[in-house]
Parts: sequence; structure tokens; C-alpha cells
Amino acid sequence: MEEINNKADLHGNALRPLAIRTPGSMKSTLSGKSTPRNSAPYRRLHTNRTPRKDSKAYSGKFNYIRGNSVVLWLLLITLWAYIGFHVQSKWAHGDHRKAELTGYKSKAGSADKMESTVTAENFNNSSGENLVVLEGKNLTSKKLGHTLVKKLKEVSSKQNTTKKSNRRMVRRLRKVGGKLKRSVAEDRTGALEEGLIPRKNTSYGMIVGPFGKTEDRILGWSADKRRGTCDRKGEFARFVWSRSFVLIFHELSMTGAPLSMMELATELLSCGGTVSAVVLSMKGGLITELDRRGIRVLKDRAQFSFRTAMKANLIIAGSAVCSSWIDQYLAHFPAGSSKIIWWIMENRRGYFDRSKDMLSRVKMLAFLSESQSKQWLTWCEEEHIHLTMQPMIVPLSLNDELAFVAGIPCSLNTPAFSVESMLEKRNTLRAAVRKEMGLGDNDMLVMSLSSINPTKGQRLFLESALLVAEHNVSLEVFEKNRSFAENFPVVTHQNRTIITVELNSSSISQSIKQDNVQQGNTTSAASKKRRRKRTKLANILSSGNHTSNSLTRGDQRKLRNLLSDSKGQEEQHLKVLIGSLGSKSNKVLYVKSMLRLLSQHSNLSKLVLWTPATTRVPSLYAAADVYVINAQGLGETFGRVTIEAMAFGLPVLGTDAGGTREIVEHKVTGLLHPVGQQGIQVLGQNIQYLLSNPSARNKMGMLGRRQVQEKYLKNHMYNRFAKVLAKCMKIK
Repeated sequence: MEEINNKADLHGNALRPLAIRTPGSMKSTLSGKSTPRNSAPYRRLHTNRTPRKDSKAYSGKFNYIRGNSVVLWLLLITLWAYIGFHVQSKWAHGDHRKAELTGYKSKAGSADKMESTVTAENFNNSSGENLVVLEGKNLTSKKLGHTLVKKLKEVSSKQNTTKKSNRRMVRRLRKVGGKLKRSVAEDRTGALEEGLIPRKNTSYGMIVGPFGKTEDRILGWSADKRRGTCDRKGEFARFVWSRSFVLIFHELSMTGAPLSMMELATELLSCGGTVSAVVLSMKGGLITELDRRGIRVLKDRAQFSFRTAMKANLIIAGSAVCSSWIDQYLAHFPAGSSKIIWWIMENRRGYFDRSKDMLSRVKMLAFLSESQSKQWLTWCEEEHIHLTMQPMIVPLSLNDELAFVAGIPCSLNTPAFSVESMLEKRNTLRAAVRKEMGLGDNDMLVMSLSSINPTKGQRLFLESALLVAEHNVSLEVFEKNRSFAENFPVVTHQNRTIITVELNSSSISQSIKQDNVQQGNTTSAASKKRRRKRTKLANILSSGNHTSNSLTRGDQRKLRNLLSDSKGQEEQHLKVLIGSLGSKSNKVLYVKSMLRLLSQHSNLSKLVLWTPATTRVPSLYAAADVYVINAQGLGETFGRVTIEAMAFGLPVLGTDAGGTREIVEHKVTGLLHPVGQQGIQVLGQNIQYLLSNPSARNKMGMLGRRQVQEKYLKNHMYNRFAKVLAKCMKIK
């Protein structure tokens, strides 16, 4: 072999020598030096890859990628997917495609979608304006082109638009030249922030409110400071201080149960307790209000909420719907039943059936009224359910915020905001809100605020108002009712039945002053003249010891005429205000039936106003003259709106059933009527009676206000709640 190599060298041959090693030798035949296994020449010689020239020009990572086909293909696929996603996203979110790709709605939101598209087929647009549908809400614009209107209708009828696209579409409409009448939601609950609600549209007619900005401007106080303070000396504060509570909300709608639980949580925090809220359904708009009040909402409704409840001193469930959570909690922690208070606020058999398995497993049941308690105990006997403890009654109360505006002494009053100053501000607020509503001095506003569904009876209420509007109501029943005439003597004037208040100096003075409060901001000359006469008469009666016996018959007749306002006064006109639009508890088909009724009777449609769902209700109560609670079936469980209206001096027209019968004293603080179809005629008569008799209306409102101060203030409710806590908590 050495000879061959030498010959090749002699002939100048460029043959490359082979690397030959003898077995066991560590020396290369080329260099004659030792070659370690980890050296670069050794790795190159013992690899099966083809050596490349100029390998230093390529980085190690790039060589690895080029040599590994799998990694290379993955990178190419990723790059292609990114480019495709970028192009598709730009195409989908571009302005030219946004109208076709409107917001996606899940099955859970289908009810909301149906609710937002409620319209009346035969409701005529009296203003003759073109109609544009934006996110299911009807907007009006006078100068929109026909093509643009048609296009926007087709787009919006398919799906609801998102918040961002709403703003852009509104800007487009304005560029065309149309002026949109819009009412942006002013309440902080977020229930109506998703869309625009117009002042007037072809479905509902005139929509008014909310009046949050008007309240803040006139009352002179901030919504962020609307919190009452705890009575530190009371029993409730003693039980709550330094203890932890878990409150179960079944939803966050602006209805009785969630609002009551929110105020309970606020009071617990104010009294030094720790509160955690478990919300079973985020349906509604109270989440921002809970956050503003500092109420901690647990995001986890299962395991984490169970562990938090185990550590708490007490659990308070605020609805029969909470039975599902209670069942799951007791499955994880059976001993936890000893610290559950179930504050049930419903009074229908369906709610009992869904919760009956849990009723005997909690520490105590609490109800809102005697009638509700008796009904549930009757159902328990029928189902052979034995309760752990005897239920207790904890009725709802007027919160401090409403009492403050109504001019009732509460924890919010200060020397700058005394009761007298708040009464003056309330009268100013009444005048301002009624002016925004377009109401005159002779308009009697009859209001009903609640979720719009068959159990609340708004459609029957409209049928009663229709009887009044078409003058199909007779007041003969009041003339024949002797017991009623004892409190409100009946006289006839100009073919109309007039009922005046009892003639004694105290009632006359109070009624006259109440009239002055209600009409203190009217501007007509006739109203001012009548007010001066009433004030003068009130001063005469209050300064002397005049009674009906000491006055001549002529003076008594003049008093009756003056108090009943039957002389020199224009006829009172009926107006109806119904809320709450946008509430998550509204029933779409029921709302449609009400709109069809309005579309068929133009006389009625001219009388009806609508208002959105809001927590800013003091302005609405201040503007109203009469309140209607027309709950059907077993009636309203309690009806906190009833005592709120009474606090503002409104007489209540309610159904003779349920908790309403316990609150409203018939012929004293209001008038009761039967449930169902039988109540339509009677409710119409009651409306007509109050329409014809402002003095009796004011006296009923005055007596109702007094009843609220005696029974339904916040301290009354929490004194009762303290007794519940005393029985359920182990106080050292």
C-alpha cells in the first residue's frame, strides 16, 4: 500500500488518500496525530451526512431547519395561517362588511333579541317620520333617504348590531342630515346602555325618562353618596358587627327581590359586617350598582362559593329560585343547614313546588307578609313538610334614599338638607319632571312601575283607563255607599259627583296645605289665585277655633266648593305612565298585546307614556298623582313600590289580594278593586273618582304617607330582622 501511494505521488496523481486506521489505533493515517472522539474532524468522518462546502456561511439553526423537513413544513403552515387570519379579519371588520356581520347572539340571548324587536303592526306613526331600526330599537329621522332607510332596515332585521357599530351607524345617519331624537340611559345600572331608546317611536309612543340628571341638578347631591348610615345603637348592628355573611341573589334585575337583597347587603356593610354575594344569574343590570356600593360578587357559583359559605356566620338566600344552590351546597356541606335563612319573596305555587324539597333543610324561613306566610304554611301541610322553626315575617321598607327625597326624616338629613328643604326641592323636582313629560297643571298622572308581565296586570289597567278615556264610567256606586260617604261626604255639582273631605279645622288645614304642596309650582294665573285663597282660608282656620258647627251653611258650602275645586277649575285630564321598558322580566307576547290594544284605540294611545327600567325613581314618584298596583292571581306578595308611592303622598289603587290588602287601607289610604276581569270596571270607577276629586286624592295620600312613617321605615324592617338573627346566630 505504501508503494502504491508513493507511485501516485511520483506521477503527480491527485488521488485522495483513504483514512485507514489499524484496529485499536487512535492515530489518523493522514496526520499521524491522535483524534479525540469529541473533535470536529472525528464527527465529520463518522457521520453519514454529505459534507457541504462553505458551511461557515450558514448558521446552525438554519441548517437544522433546512435539514428537518417537518419543522420547515410547520413553519410554512403557521405563516400561511397567520396571513390568512389577518386578511380575513381585515375583511370581516372593515366598514364595507360590518353591516353584514352584525353581532352574534347565543341561545341564552334569544329572549333578549325577541324582546328588543317588539313592535305593533298596526300602530300608526303620527309624526310621519321615517323609521330606522338600530339594535332592535326604533329610531326616527326626518330627512333620511329612502334607500338608506330600506338598507338599514334589512340589515338590522337580521341581527342586532354591536355597541361599536351602533355609534358608527348613528354618525352616518347624522351626516345624511337626519336629527335623531335619542335618550341615553342615565342610570348607573347598565340595563339600557347597550342601545338608544328614543323619546318617541311608532311602537310605544312617547317614552320619557330616566331623569337622573334632573334629580342631581335640583336635589344638589351626588348619586355616589346616596347611602344611609347604620344605627349603631340598634340590635341589628350588634348582631352584624365583625361577622361575615353570604347573600344569594337569584338574578340582578331591577325588581323587588334583587333590589331588596342589594339594600340588605349595603346595610350589613354599613353596620360593620363582611358581605359576599353569590349571583345565580347575571340577568339584569345591577352589577355596576353592586360594585359601586362595595359589595363583593363571587365569580364562582359552585366550589368557591361553597367554601366561602362554610366560613361565613350566616347565609341569606333572597328568593325561592335559590333552591338549586342550597341543594348543591348541602350536598357538599350537610352541616351548613344550621346557618341558612331563606327570605322567600314569591307567592305562587310554581315557586313552592321547585323549592319544597329544601324547605325543611334550612334553619328558618322568612316571608314578607302574613298572607304569604299563611299560604306557604298551607302548602307545607298539604305536602307534609315539617319546618325546622316557625317562619317569621320581615316586610320590606322604604330605603333612606327615597325617604330623603320624599321629605321623611332619615339618616341622610343634615342641616343643609333638612326635611323642610327637601320638601321644597321635591316640589321643584315635580314641576321640572312634569314639564319634561309635557304635562299640564290639570293632568292627573296615574303611574304603574314594575316588570311588564301578566302577573302585574298592566293590560287590565289599560282597559280601565280606556273606560275613563271614553267616558264609560259611572260614579253611582260612591253615592250609594254610605260607609264611604262618612269619610268623604258626597255632593253633586254640574252633573258630576264630587266628594269632599270632612269639615273640621284640622283636616281642612292639612288638605289645603297638601294641595299647595302638590300645586306649589304651577304657573297659571288661575292656579295661583286658587292657591292664595286656600292659603288664606287655611290661616284663618288654623288661627281660630273654627269647626263645621261654628260656620254658617253658606260658609260650609263655600268650603266644600273650595276644597273640591269644583268652581273655577278646569276639568282634570287623565295621563298614564307605565314602566319598565327594557326590564329582563318583561314578557314579549304580553307587551305586544298591550301595544295592539293601543294601536286599536287612538283615545287611549294619546294618554299613555312609557319609561325605561331605572333605579332613579324619585323623580317619577314626585311627578305622579296616583299609583296603581294591579297584581293578579294571589296578588302582590308585599309590593315595595306601594309603600314608596305612599311615602310621596300618592293614593294607591290596588287589587284586593295578597300583601296589597295588608298595606292599603281601603277608603283611607287608597281604594281596592277585585282581581281579574271583574276589577276592570271597578278600577275605572276608582280612577274617575280620584280624577274628579283632587282634595280626596290629597287626603288619601297624606294618610298613606303617615302610615309609612309609622310602619315601613328602614328601622322598622331591621328591628324585625334583628329578631331573626337572634334566633339563627349563636351570639356570645
